[in-house]
Amino acid sequence: QGQLVESGGGSVQAGGSLRLSCGGASGYMYQTKACLGWVRQVPGQEREGVATIYKDGTTTYADSVLGRFTISEDTATNTLYLQMNSLQPEDTAIYYCTADINGWEPCRPELRFAYWGQGTQVTVSA
Repeated sequence: QGQLVESGGGSVQAGGSLRLSCGGASGYMYQTKACLGWVRQVPGQEREGVATIYKDGTTTYADSVLGRFTISEDTATNTLYLQMNSLQPEDTAIYYCTADINGWEPCRPELRFAYWGQGTQVTVSA
């Protein structure tokens, strides 16, 4: 299915915005039960599902980012995005682009994704 490659991470001050991009999603995006998402992890802590988008366009978000983050996909460029606004220091983490095509679990942030990118660091300072 190809390699997922994230970009767009960086350092911002609290209240700022970043947009993460994920290329290489074409092998997943058009699968019948495609679920694409973003998961974040702070080293030494549990992974946290952030947002998902299903094949039909349905999106879901973790409560911690609802209203601040927006997941979207561009089928013309086969790119997955995560627009992050009103960033807070607790959003600091490595963000991973993820995909699943099995459909065995609901397309929600809690899904155990099968495919992962290498991650991109997001750092938010107070």
